[in-house]
Amino acid sequence: MLIINKLIMFLGRDNYSVDVNLTKYEILLILFSKGLSLLRGFLLKMTVKNKGGFLFVGRKCKFSFRKKISIGRTVTIGDYVEINALSNSGVIIGNNVSILKGTIIDCTGVISHLGEGLKIGDNVGIAQNCFIQVRGKTEIGDNVIFGPNVSIFSENHNFSNPDVPVNVQGVTRKGVIIEDGVWIGTRAVVLDGVKVGKNSIIAAGSIVTKDVPCCSIVGGVPAKVLKLRK
Repeated sequence: MLIINKLIMFLGRDNYSVDVNLTKYEILLILFSKGLSLLRGFLLKMTVKNKGGFLFVGRKCKFSFRKKISIGRTVTIGDYVEINALSNSGVIIGNNVSILKGTIIDCTGVISHLGEGLKIGDNVGIAQNCFIQVRGKTEIGDNVIFGPNVSIFSENHNFSNPDVPVNVQGVTRKGVIIEDGVWIGTRAVVLDGVKVGKNSIIAAGSIVTKDVPCCSIVGGVPAKVLKLRK
C-alpha cells in the first residue's frame, strides 16, 4: 500500500492515498486495468502532442484530428470518451487531468465555420457524461471540478427575425471562461458568453445564462447568486 501511494505521488497527485480497506485482490485488479489503460495511452501518445509523463486511456475512445490535441502529464481519459479537436487552436489538456467515461468534447459541428478551441488547465476533474461544445473559445482554469452530465455551450443561434427560420439567421460565439477553483454541480448547463468567476460554485441542475461573480454560490433556472463564500 505504501509503494502504491508513493507511485501515485510520483505521478503528480499530492495529498492522495489509497483507501486502506482495499484488499490485495482488488488492488491487483485495479493495477491490471491501469496497465491496459497505460498501454492504450502509449499508443495514443505517438499520434498527439504530448508533454511527457503518463497517459491512461480507457476502452473504445474516439479521437479525431489528433495532431490538434496537446496532452499534459499524468492524464486519465475514461472509457467511451470522444474528442473532436478540429478547430483553429485545437484542444490543450493540462497536467493531472481526469476526463471520465462517456464525456464528449466537440470542437466543430460544421466545416463551414471551425470552432475556436479549448484549453483545460491543471488538476481538473471532469466527471462522467459531460458535454463540452467548443465553438467560441472555451477556457477551463486550474483545480476545476465538473460533476456528471455538465454541459458547456459556446455558441448561440440568432433569432431576432420571427419571419426567418432560426437555422439561417446565423450564430454568435462569445465563448465561455471557467476560472480557477470552480465547482460545477451535476447536470448544470453553462451557456455561451458566460464567465464563471474564481472559486465559485454552481448548484446542481442550474442553467447559467450570465456571468458568475468570484467566490459566489449560484443556483436555479436561470441561475442567480444565492450567497457569497466570503
